[in-house]
Amino acid sequence: MLLHPERRAVARVLDRYRAWERLVLDHPANTTVRRRFEATAYTLCVLMAQRTSREAAHAAEHYLGVSLRRRRAIGMAPASATHSPATAPRPPASSALTHASSRRGSSPTLSWCRTVSAV
Repeated sequence: MLLHPERRAVARVLDRYRAWERLVLDHPANTTVRRRFEATAYTLCVLMAQRTSREAAHAAEHYLGVSLRRRRAIGMAPASATHSPATAPRPPASSALTHASSRRGSSPTLSWCRTVSAV
């Protein structure tokens, strides 16, 4: 028997993945933003049983039927797939930018799920 993830969970994680992806593109040197993006990418990989974040995002969009980005563009995203202001990813404060950029290291979880980004 094959188990499928709950659609709302997939939509929520995919939405967070896209939000963190935009933040990584806006703040490529910020390691805190990158780590949170990688953690979200890993979660998406596990949910969709894919080895890379791009494959997982594509599989999630296929699983949901229609890309959330396209649904939002035409104003048809369901309320359950959007973030409330309390749960939406935000860039860290400027003090965190300086402190986080001085730390080095990578997430050990990415050995299984590679994050593929345009950065």
